Amino acid sequence: MNVIQPSLNSRRRALGTALAGCAAVLMLAAHAQPADVRRDTTVAAVERVMPSVVNIATTAVVDSTDPLFRWRAEFFGYRVRPQLEEVPSSVGSGVIMDESGYVLTNEHVVKGANRIWVKLMDGRELEAERVTGATKTDVALLRIKSPGNEKFTPVRFAADDDLLLGETVVTLGNPFGLGGSVSKGILSSKSRRPAREDSQLDVADWLQTDAAINPGNSGGPLINLRGELIGLNVAVYREGQGIGFAIPIKRVNESLSRYFTPEGTKALWFGARVRSGASLLEVTAVELASPANKGGLRVGDTILQVAGKTPRNFIDFMRELNAAGSDKPVSFLIRRANAQQTLSVRLTPERDFFNAELVRQKLGLHVQELTRELAAKMGFPFFGGFVVTDVDKDSPAAEAKLENFFVLRGVDNQPARDLVELGRALHAKRSGDTARLNVIAPPKRGSFAGFREGSVPVKLK
Repeated sequence: MNVIQPSLNSRRRALGTALAGCAAVLMLAAHAQPADVRRDTTVAAVERVMPSVVNIATTAVVDSTDPLFRWRAEFFGYRVRPQLEEVPSSVGSGVIMDESGYVLTNEHVVKGANRIWVKLMDGRELEAERVTGATKTDVALLRIKSPGNEKFTPVRFAADDDLLLGETVVTLGNPFGLGGSVSKGILSSKSRRPAREDSQLDVADWLQTDAAINPGNSGGPLINLRGELIGLNVAVYREGQGIGFAIPIKRVNESLSRYFTPEGTKALWFGARVRSGASLLEVTAVELASPANKGGLRVGDTILQVAGKTPRNFIDFMRELNAAGSDKPVSFLIRRANAQQTLSVRLTPERDFFNAELVRQKLGLHVQELTRELAAKMGFPFFGGFVVTDVDKDSPAAEAKLENFFVLRGVDNQPARDLVELGRALHAKRSGDTARLNVIAPPKRGSFAGFREGSVPVKLK
């Protein structure tokens, strides 16, 4: 017993010490500030992205002339000067994608605007300019006109295909400039082609969500719980209950790569497409006989420097490339097959290559733009497109039986608004390919039939 008793006492003392320690810990925990259960992953993602969300307001010039007065003036044969006025509108939202002030939104939000303003979440209103965009993709890029070198808070992009069906998503916006708007739901589908305003949307694989896209949220961000941009809010499906759609970030990146280029902003031919949104500036396409092709750029090249500067991202790269102009060659430091090379590319004005001579070489047609004045002289009841003034013998156009005074409106059902667009459409095809020319034929001599419209297949030189 004398041997065991000291051991039991030691155990009792140790147990007492441990219990006292636990009691102290419990007392400290009771007095500590409890965690805020409301601050979950969704709230954290919203707080991270909301400073990047903006409201977009525009003004458009409209003719406010009274319709009855205009009709009476036309009936009695005197001219009426239109009464033009600026009509303001708070039309949508946007999201800052670069700290220098570039903003993403929908093309339909800013289309037709003569002035644009963005309202930041801190209440400031700054004027912006439209950089580029396209109705076909419904993506537009704006730039905030800020004094000095102010830095803005950009959103972080998700990887192109980093989407989980059923994952929680959040839509954000700043409708009507009244402040942030947030809706939560799930990603219901990664591949929808919804209808809007009784027409098929021209974008594949739209994202579908049950998170409400409120009026004025068009152009705002759709984000995941990491606070990353996965889509651009665009539409509410009126025939479905609580169904909204967004352009996936992959399509947004493709649109930027296609339209935020020297061709789209400066009418300068570069001829290469660089992946947008990725950490690496990878060349994804090079046009045949383009300045990029002649300078040695190839698909798969990684661009490290342009004009002696290291771009942080795609926006930086395009800003430096656009600033170079066509006055002198632009130097590129690239990486190809784990080796670095220096290349030189000289941008070319598009009109110097995509012109009437290219059309003649490809088709054997001599064309002239059908302006309003030329159409009036020729007695055409319409204008736009290109009137055929001559056809080379034994040419593709002659074989297709095209004649003088035919009017060429486009290629493969895509309208050509100017010679650059027409030349581009033809240049994209190789010798021997077939192009379907959209033409209008004048009435035949002695015929009472009017102008005939259709398409003519022509095999290119």
